[in-house]
Amino acid sequence: MILYPAIDLKDGQCVRLYKGEMAQATVFNDSPAEQAAQFEKAGFAYLHIVDLNGAFEGKSVNAEAVQSILKSVNMPTQLGGGIRTLEHIDAWLSAGISRVILGTVALREPSLVKAACKLFPGQIAVGIDAKSGMVAVEGWAETSDMKAVDLAQEFEDAGVAAIIYTDIARDGAMQGPNLEETAALASAISTPVILSGGVSSADDVKNILPYEKVGIEGIIIGRALYDGAIKAEDVLALC
Repeated sequence: MILYPAIDLKDGQCVRLYKGEMAQATVFNDSPAEQAAQFEKAGFAYLHIVDLNGAFEGKSVNAEAVQSILKSVNMPTQLGGGIRTLEHIDAWLSAGISRVILGTVALREPSLVKAACKLFPGQIAVGIDAKSGMVAVEGWAETSDMKAVDLAQEFEDAGVAAIIYTDIARDGAMQGPNLEETAALASAISTPVILSGGVSSADDVKNILPYEKVGIEGIIIGRALYDGAIKAEDVLALC
């Protein structure tokens, strides 16, 4: 099981949102590069970054912050938020991002995701954010009429490296993950799934581990690391 500490970027700062609401952002660190270095020093081997402004605007807004992170750490890093063209994907991979996460464009233009998988094998993930099992896009501002599982199945044979599944109602709420829904999604597809949203204790991590056998290969942890509810050494020892 891979653990991904999360850095969500808003206006150049590390923040955590409450249930996806940009108006309910808590700033945890003014220096994304320093925060990334802290995660690496703590023993994490991978990093998850989201450009929140980019997700709303459809383009990279926090590029400078992302580049500062890349300079500060050596661990593989995945990035999502506002990346919606092949040229944009290529630019970030060339800059040192290990894996690009495609969200809104996966719903709007699935052919682009499939083309990206062929051009950049092993370096494309699909981010599926859901409200009550339905896909949300444009920085979670819009809920579509497509079920999350249907969108995931759209890419079964495309070569997607992972599906990152976020239950928006759990994100930043410190109420535990939606393990039942995430496990059901993982069981319905062959693509590995990374769980995101609501992980708030070492026990939550421990409870997810048995589901590795149905395809959950990673866990994204955000607010709980910043609040101190989860200690890095505890969850890294579990995994």
